[in-house]
Amino acid sequence: MNELEYVPVPAFEDNYIWLVSDGRDAIAVDPGEAEPVRRVLAERGWRLTAILLTHHHADHVGGVAALQDSQPADVPLPVYGPADEAIGVVTHPLARGARVTLDAPAATFDVLAVPGHTRGHIAYFQPAGPHTPVPHVFCGDTLFSCGCGRLFEGTPAQMLASLDALAALPGDTRVHCAHEYTLSNIRFALACEPGNAALAAWCDEAQALRARGVPTLPPTLAHERAVNS
Repeated sequence: MNELEYVPVPAFEDNYIWLVSDGRDAIAVDPGEAEPVRRVLAERGWRLTAILLTHHHADHVGGVAALQDSQPADVPLPVYGPADEAIGVVTHPLARGARVTLDAPAATFDVLAVPGHTRGHIAYFQPAGPHTPVPHVFCGDTLFSCGCGRLFEGTPAQMLASLDALAALPGDTRVHCAHEYTLSNIRFALACEPGNAALAAWCDEAQALRARGVPTLPPTLAHERAVNS
């Protein structure tokens, strides 16, 4: 029984496409670009078996069609995404409360409605289970480390409700954000909360990680409660 691996794949200037794999099959979350996904799949010998989309912006969905076109004919490629957004590549539209259950890799995700950044934005919560000892959430552009997404379509009230819904998840949940915005968010947060010791410590740690070219993600939700208020 393989434990799942969670791999951030850099794309564009600061995006992360997340791959979830059991060592053979892989799920791609928000593949805005196809080539970085293809490269990692080839390097690791994985095959792509599903795509999860959080919202309609091009830097999250732009690579889907190319991945569909290059998919082997004998390997289906379902594409899950928000029912309330017009995303032509989606084959399985999802609404709040839906559950996605995949066999290869074995993974289950509960769909959360998290509008604000876009009107139909969703997140995927993966509870702890046989293949992952801790829970995970793929939150797209709703929650970032030390920040949140810009309001393009939703209202401040919607974003607050969405952040409250994410904050209610277990503290050990790994937060898979879709952008490497951590350092710029920390600088803004420190200007607002100069006395936050946890935030200052995270600043030092995040700077050291980025200096080595290492992602600052995924933090835990408990960590975000301490530094992202």
